[in-house]
Amino acid sequence: MAQYELLLPRMGESVAEATVIRWEKNPGDNIAIDDTILEIATDKVDSEVPSPVSGKMIKHLFNENDVAQVGDVIAIIEIESDIAVAEEVKDAELESLEKATEIPFIPEENEETVEEKVEEVKNEEAVEVKQQNNFSSSDRFYSPLVKSIAQEEGISVAQLDDIKGSGSEGRVTKDDLLDFINSNNNNNNSQTKDQINTAISSKTIESKKQETPVAEPVKVVQPVAKSGGDEIIEMDRMRKLIADHMVSSKQTSPHVTSFIEVDVTNMVNWRNKVKTSFEKREGEKITFTPIFVEAVAKALKDLPMVNVSVKGSQIIKKKDINIGMATALPSGNLIVPVIKNADQLNLVGLTKSVNDLARRSRANKLLPDEVQGGTFTVTNLGTFDNTMGTPIINQPQVAILAVGAIKKKPAVLETEYGDVIAIRHLMYLSMSYDHRVVDGSLGGMFIKKVADNLEQWDVNREI
Repeated sequence: MAQYELLLPRMGESVAEATVIRWEKNPGDNIAIDDTILEIATDKVDSEVPSPVSGKMIKHLFNENDVAQVGDVIAIIEIESDIAVAEEVKDAELESLEKATEIPFIPEENEETVEEKVEEVKNEEAVEVKQQNNFSSSDRFYSPLVKSIAQEEGISVAQLDDIKGSGSEGRVTKDDLLDFINSNNNNNNSQTKDQINTAISSKTIESKKQETPVAEPVKVVQPVAKSGGDEIIEMDRMRKLIADHMVSSKQTSPHVTSFIEVDVTNMVNWRNKVKTSFEKREGEKITFTPIFVEAVAKALKDLPMVNVSVKGSQIIKKKDINIGMATALPSGNLIVPVIKNADQLNLVGLTKSVNDLARRSRANKLLPDEVQGGTFTVTNLGTFDNTMGTPIINQPQVAILAVGAIKKKPAVLETEYGDVIAIRHLMYLSMSYDHRVVDGSLGGMFIKKVADNLEQWDVNREI
């Protein structure tokens, strides 16, 4: 018999650690290849870790709620004595872990140039070691990703120690650190003005030293009245993350919401005409969601300044159009899987992607990469027969579109013979946007562009 060391696998770009949620296999349990060993959670999504080997669980090296780093040995599995096979599996795991940090190939250069590069690398390594030593002086745990971002942004250990963490046991997450950096950038200009205004005479400064310091305002939490029959329900981990994310978004972005009514009669009639043949041919049901995603993707190509993020005083214009779709889970929580490069998919591809992500969202089978990198979000309120809403922006994006229920209503139509009243399929679009970078004119043009894409639907479109 041999012992196999199970490593915490890579869980997507920029994901460096995970929390152990639950062990599915305990010491003494038999394990088959691809059996789920444990469930883990990152800042974005829960995932299952399958076994790459068959054998018997010997030992857990992390307890539930412990935080493990990518590449850590998390369990020991007893396997058959085919060590060569075990080593082959382990090499494959290590290779996947090393790809994130592998050194790119450097073509042949003259000896002097190579020596210069070696010296440059040594200097960079020395700086990195010094920074790591500084971090090691802190009693608080920081993930490699948080440390890396802090080093790049020049955040000191003392500043990190002052950040209130929203992660497990008060850990500072990536989002906590980015919020801190954005807050500092936003305050730079006002701080400069404050420094100028406080450059007063030494006599005034001396007198101010003797003044009684003014107490900072205390945030008062209003007490909640409870009666004997009330039930107290503790938020689960995902609900806490959602709550923090929503509060942070409202504190970060000044929200403005625009509304528009859309006549989608042609779109509805077209879908009714093709849905049966489409399902027989593709094995998938075509819903309205991929149609909405397509309309948004086209609008983002026409008005790319909505496809941006904000970093301090900088506007980051995104190259890719990655559209998130808010999905309700059976638990009552919410998750936003992302359709990557949505503008490059046709309607068949969008339909398959939407249906696949929705199914795996509800089954808790999403990968961490599939809930990251979104540049715009669509939420379908019509699923719950809601007419319209005022959605909260999914940071760090700057806009989110809510689509309401489609209702049959009387509407005035202009014809060559005069105005008539007809029964039409109408719906409302409501879009919230970040007024720091999206003004009313741009926001209004964008939602009108989406509406036009839906209203001008070709009833003879082939799919």
